[in-house]
Amino acid sequence: MSVRLQIAALIFMMVQAVVFGFGVVLVLATPLTAWAVQLIPLVIGLSVIVSAPIAWMIAPHMRSRFGNRAALLRLSRSQPRR
Repeated sequence: MSVRLQIAALIFMMVQAVVFGFGVVLVLATPLTAWAVQLIPLVIGLSVIVSAPIAWMIAPHMRSRFGNRAALLRLSRSQPRR
């Protein structure tokens, strides 16, 4: 099992919770509330399907230890000091 798959499996449920929450708010805070009984199971299924590729794309960024620090360092060096 690769490290990327392990990290993706760890963050899958967190990503799914965010996607599910966004979908439920979209259903319940709009005029789609009339069809909530039919749409919420669809939101559940879509959140499972959509969360897997999102977690897979996030996993390499979680693995890079110094990626953000290097980008911030380059950005701070490129800006003139006052």
